[in-house]
Amino acid sequence: MSHLDLRSSDDRDPPRGRPAYLRCHHCGGEFSLDAPGTRHRNHCPWCLWSVHLDNTPGDRAADCKGGMEPIAISARPDGEWLIVHRCGTCRAVHVNRVAGDDSERELLALAVRPLCHAPFPI
Repeated sequence: MSHLDLRSSDDRDPPRGRPAYLRCHHCGGEFSLDAPGTRHRNHCPWCLWSVHLDNTPGDRAADCKGGMEPIAISARPDGEWLIVHRCGTCRAVHVNRVAGDDSERELLALAVRPLCHAPFPI
């Protein structure tokens, strides 16, 4: 089962000018396709899970449709954060831009996760 469903808020095709919504099957949150800071919303802002929909950003051409677990945070040289996702079905790894409405708590929890599993005492 895919972790995001494309739908409007009333389960019909969205009227022109009204954004469609996604529902996350991982956490159940509903959110707009419009995402500040990125052109291609591809993950839930509440739990950061995604779905393997794209081969390249925005193409929606992937056949897998597996759940993409957020596994890490990466940072570009300019300081922009990226979420690293791994597909639970085909194991593909994709890097996605953080959106302006992503949960800061979830982003920070993901960023410090390696410290919780350090190979030495902290």
